Amino acid sequence: MRIGVVTFPGSCDDRDAAYALELVGAEPVRLWHGDADLAGVEAVVLPGGFTYGDYLRTGALARFSPVMGAVAGFAGRGGPVLGVCNGFQVLCEAGLLPGALTRNVGLRFVHRRQHVRVEAVGAWTAGIAPGTILDIPVKHGEGRYVHPDPDGLAAAGQVLARYCHADGTVDDGANPNGSVAGIAGVTNAGGNVAGLMPHPEHAVDPLLGSTDGARLLRAALARITAPA
Repeated sequence: MRIGVVTFPGSCDDRDAAYALELVGAEPVRLWHGDADLAGVEAVVLPGGFTYGDYLRTGALARFSPVMGAVAGFAGRGGPVLGVCNGFQVLCEAGLLPGALTRNVGLRFVHRRQHVRVEAVGAWTAGIAPGTILDIPVKHGEGRYVHPDPDGLAAAGQVLARYCHADGTVDDGANPNGSVAGIAGVTNAGGNVAGLMPHPEHAVDPLLGSTDGARLLRAALARITAPA
């Protein structure tokens, strides 16, 4: 399966994302932010980083890159799209995901291993049962997810994951950035576009402390390639 990995000026996790996708059996296709088409890929990943230096506001400039027009069209046709960290921010700025990401509570950059609880089945979590606890690191300064109706999002099945303790408990102590309702990831209404603040591409090898990121990507790959 050919999965596009978009590099924007300032992306820094694009190579890791490509490596992780190759590790789980996909064929990563490197895409440039100036590309006007997606080279026939079957899914797209917007990786983490600091697009355009995070000037103005995170993701606010990247949304105008030519490739984002192609990504929006692809997503509108039901194509699977995943944004990780900065990619999540770009998808919110582009209007492909609900809500927004703002500065962390306490205004401190956070970098740590983090447990998250899978909340819903979607293109990017299929094969992993809701309630499953994953150990996936976070690293961001603007990861506080905000939305005016988090309960409505959850009722619609659009809350992908929440920050939690190792036993699955969701509370402020497990929330690294002050996100509303502990939300770590969301999807669009169709479930094919997802944003996740933790980094699955950094949890793909035992040497990294966890392989839960590979587990997530492998499950997503199986779902996307499954016969309709």
